[in-house]
Amino acid sequence: MKRHVELKNHQREIYFFQLRLILSLGFVVVMLLILLSRFFYLQVVRQGYFKTLSDNNRISIVPIVPNRGLIMDRNGIVLAQNYSGYTLEIAPSKVADLDSTIDALAQLIDIQPRDRKRFKKLLAETHTSDSLPIRSRLSDVEVARFAAQRYRFPGVEIKARLFREYPYSDKMSHLIGYIGRINDKDMEQLEADNMDANYRGSDYIGKIGVEQSYENDLHGTTGFEQVEVDAGGRGVRVLSRSAPKSGSSLILTLDAKLQEVAEQAFGSYRGALVAIDPSNGEVLAFVSKPGYDPNLFVDGIDTENWDALNNSPDVPLNNRALRGQYPPGSTIKPFMALAGLAYNKRQPGTTISDPGYFTLPGSSHHYRDWKAGGHGSVDLFKSIVISCDTYYYGLATDLGIDNMHTFLDQFGFGKKTGLDMDGEASGLLPSPEWKQRRYKQIWYPGDTVSAGIGQGYTLVTPMQLAYATAVLANDGVGYRPHMVKQVLRNAEHEAPSAPAAVAMDLKLPADNIALVKRAMVAVTQPGGTAAGASAGANYRFGGKTGTAQVIGMKQGEKYVASQISERNRDHAWFIAFAPADKPRIALAVLAENGGHGGSTAAPIARKVIDYYLLGKAPKPLQTVVESPEKEDD
Repeated sequence: MKRHVELKNHQREIYFFQLRLILSLGFVVVMLLILLSRFFYLQVVRQGYFKTLSDNNRISIVPIVPNRGLIMDRNGIVLAQNYSGYTLEIAPSKVADLDSTIDALAQLIDIQPRDRKRFKKLLAETHTSDSLPIRSRLSDVEVARFAAQRYRFPGVEIKARLFREYPYSDKMSHLIGYIGRINDKDMEQLEADNMDANYRGSDYIGKIGVEQSYENDLHGTTGFEQVEVDAGGRGVRVLSRSAPKSGSSLILTLDAKLQEVAEQAFGSYRGALVAIDPSNGEVLAFVSKPGYDPNLFVDGIDTENWDALNNSPDVPLNNRALRGQYPPGSTIKPFMALAGLAYNKRQPGTTISDPGYFTLPGSSHHYRDWKAGGHGSVDLFKSIVISCDTYYYGLATDLGIDNMHTFLDQFGFGKKTGLDMDGEASGLLPSPEWKQRRYKQIWYPGDTVSAGIGQGYTLVTPMQLAYATAVLANDGVGYRPHMVKQVLRNAEHEAPSAPAAVAMDLKLPADNIALVKRAMVAVTQPGGTAAGASAGANYRFGGKTGTAQVIGMKQGEKYVASQISERNRDHAWFIAFAPADKPRIALAVLAENGGHGGSTAAPIARKVIDYYLLGKAPKPLQTVVESPEKEDD
């Protein structure tokens, strides 16, 4: 049997071995090249990107909220200020069960039901805030108690905050306004104005009044810190810092002490008062009664207080001085007298015979004067002193509504005064075109008659009437009314006060203005409708009373205040300027449902003028007893 012997081909085996070795080595080299290329891509090409990611994990950008500017009166009295305190805040996105967390917190810190309701209200209204306060103004004991138990409450922390405070409470509320938490509507507006970056970290913004109108000045510029953080998100060290710039402080034209006198002078009456310096347009006092406590809104007002304010029949949230619109009544008569002289429809010596009523030609309807039986022979001077309705019924008819509208428009009736505060109403100066648009009706002669004594469709705000009075007191030259006297850009440099801006120069004949002003001075003297208001004064001042109807009276029906509900009684007006020879103050006073201007509104004005001119609070004025039957206004 033959045996076959296989001989190995060593050369072939060596070849394949070397081939496998080369392929393996090639594979390793390719992998190394891929790895090296990936390293190069990550370390060189994408170095900037990954460094940014790393820094974002390591570095936190923390906004630094600037201090809000102060608000002061013309004498440096602080009306809005800041103070620091601690707030217990919850980040809803980091808390699994809000109700259980709040219940547990309530065992450590006093959390009232109103705090819970306010928190839930904020939660419903705010969607962009990282955390929301549930309790503010914590005591040191409460802070320490929570700090010891903090580990139990992820998403809950105590923050040091600056709080806004209004020392004068409701006395300046409609003027100063308040700040409140930034809501979605506020944020949308900030984004539209490209201001949202400056509000990072800020929770509050001005809502109304000066706080809102001068928000850009008061807020300041937000700063930033680059903070290195550890894996737990806790700050380790500050890498860089851009300091915030505090908001500018404001010096108002307002006299806080004069404001207090005006507030007190109203007593229990609702109403408004605006006082202006005729020589420069500075607002000296700005009252809307009743007011509200703006401190309630700083942390978010609770439901009970909101309901009390919102549902009150006195409507304390209504800014009567700026937005309240009322018939001017007989306060329109000095301006109507000037119109009669300007259009040559009346001469100073021209008289009419007042039988106690006025009748349009071809009509049997009587437009009654306030005095039964009339005033007899009445010229322009006397018509203002005794407030003769019949005189102005006829004057309005002779002027016509178009001339009335044109002339009164010059004094700012029917439009905003331009006050540097948002929310002003424009009032209403009616015209045939307006009535056609509004009611689809023609203008009747009777509409003109009513407009002649400030009734019918005509509406004014106390701000408008005070401004018109200031223009009249300053001989037809009107300066733009303003609330802010100076803006303090920083603690070291004060921005210079802007010069008073002339808004109008009516160039009315000096004799005409002098005649009307003399008649207004006579209004406050014996025989005038506000004679009681000047008793004992060692200076002379001009004024005009007014009564604005709330409900209409039928022809022949007598007005008896005691038979009418209090809120349906007439409003009382008084406009004034003082001293008579060189006016330093002009004002308008409205006492809602106060009856007669001479017995209710004029004494309020007298107390304000006394304080402003004499520098001290006057003695109580003698009370004027009103007749139960409607007499003069």
